[in-house]
Amino acid sequence: MSIRHDPERNLFTLRTRDTLYQMRVNQDGYLLHIYYGRNFNLNNNLDENLDYLYLSGDHGFTANPYEQRLERKWSMDVLPLEYSGANTGDFRVNALNLSTQDGFWGADLRYVRHEILHGKYNLPGLPCAFENKNKNNQENQVQTLSVILADKATGLEVNLLYGVFEQENIITRAVEIKNAGDKDIYLQKAASACLDLPFGDWDAIYFYGRHAMERQLQRERVTPGIKTISSRRGISSHQQNPFVMICDKNCNEDFGDCYGVMPVYSGNHKTEIERDQLDSVRIVTGIHDEQFTWKLNPGEIFNAPEILFAYSYQGLSKLSRIYHDFIKYNICKNLKPERPRPVLLNNWEATYFNFNTDKLLQIADQAKKLGVDMLVLDDGWFGTRNDDNQGLGDWYINENKLPGGFDYLIPKIHEMGLKFGLWIEPEAVNENSDLYRAHPDWALTVPGRKPAMGRNQLILDFSRPDVIDYLYNILSNILRKYDINYIKWDMNRCLTDVYSHAFPADRQGEIFHRYVLGFYDLLNRLTSEFPDVLFEGCSGGGGRFDAGILAFCPQIWCSDDTDAVER
Repeated sequence: MSIRHDPERNLFTLRTRDTLYQMRVNQDGYLLHIYYGRNFNLNNNLDENLDYLYLSGDHGFTANPYEQRLERKWSMDVLPLEYSGANTGDFRVNALNLSTQDGFWGADLRYVRHEILHGKYNLPGLPCAFENKNKNNQENQVQTLSVILADKATGLEVNLLYGVFEQENIITRAVEIKNAGDKDIYLQKAASACLDLPFGDWDAIYFYGRHAMERQLQRERVTPGIKTISSRRGISSHQQNPFVMICDKNCNEDFGDCYGVMPVYSGNHKTEIERDQLDSVRIVTGIHDEQFTWKLNPGEIFNAPEILFAYSYQGLSKLSRIYHDFIKYNICKNLKPERPRPVLLNNWEATYFNFNTDKLLQIADQAKKLGVDMLVLDDGWFGTRNDDNQGLGDWYINENKLPGGFDYLIPKIHEMGLKFGLWIEPEAVNENSDLYRAHPDWALTVPGRKPAMGRNQLILDFSRPDVIDYLYNILSNILRKYDINYIKWDMNRCLTDVYSHAFPADRQGEIFHRYVLGFYDLLNRLTSEFPDVLFEGCSGGGGRFDAGILAFCPQIWCSDDTDAVER
């Protein structure tokens, strides 16, 4: 079994083929993180309690739990916590913070119960890893550990979820937060995972950049203080990718300890790396807490996105291979991983908006002679879209450019022996469009303020179910009617003026996340109904290149920088 619980010592041990993860409930009910690293067996395969690695002691200016007020052996500020609350004496970065109707902040999380389940947990509305039984040819290869922590003062329950993929060397983390009390609770921060590393001399590796220069590798020492890798753009961003690695200072591609921290999420993200007063390192990762407040009525549940944890003692290349295989077989769900990707020609740089049917067929003819598999029709095929200042949002065919529409063009492309692909940007809208004129409240805009414009376009409010339903009906009708093999899903601006005209004031802090949930809902409905269509994710290139979108789009447009050498 990959998950074991020792009730006498209240010890949890999670094992994959090469890694071991251990935690323990202490005498005061705190769930302590004991160890994550290389797997080993001691005492004839019994799980040894590794908490001797932590030395207790009285530390100045650090608060003690009430139960330890006389002993002072344990300080909240130095305990290796599995999931940290707030306003309890732990002054390091926290994973969870909340406010109440009564005006107080914070959460004191204590162990209540646990359950070990066969199979992998699921997260409603969010992409997450799944058990690939076709690959394993065995049932119940994955186990789930559910650990319930609770804050007595508020009635809040926190369900820590661990998915142990034994053969794949991946441990997934997620959090389900429930208001089990009788008053409203406002989540001010709800990270997905906390990882304390008490020993080691660590480097952080992350990937910064900009449009057309994404994912530039940065490696630096983890020094005292807090390092933050984040995006507040509504997307995972060109600027700071959510994937982070922590490695030994001497780690290289082939040797050394390293950890991967990969959010399965496509929106605002934040990873904090803190080296504290005792040189321990804490990593907290999840949804960015700026402009985030989530109201939980009594009985309501909030699900935080999943995190993929991986560890390698054989360097960074081994860590990369673990993730490559896992994403290929346990995240991408819509197409067989072995299916060859088509060689395609996109008309954009050849024509921009200036094309017609004859020009497209000429391009297709030359493409076929070169051995290309697919012609992709890019921006400009719909509405009055003759430049990028109008027509976005009007997803009906412009028959002035394309006489006979797709009923004529697509069969002609297929007769040449080519597949046909289509560009869309369903998240955006021009003010000069029929859609905006009919539904101006469907765009994200702040009342009484002129909105910031990106490419002279606004962003549709994907937190609204009526917007999602409208786009699903429009796009699914196109895919049902025409033989389309590929969709390039583009998104060419960041979110600004984030305010939904459909939600009350005390729900506006939810809109960034609700936007992502709506985006996933639309993608899930389309990719589930049309499993043979290859969906490619694009956001001005690599602005939304993350494990969340890979669950629906097994191909990503890496960058708008198409220089072969730089790629």
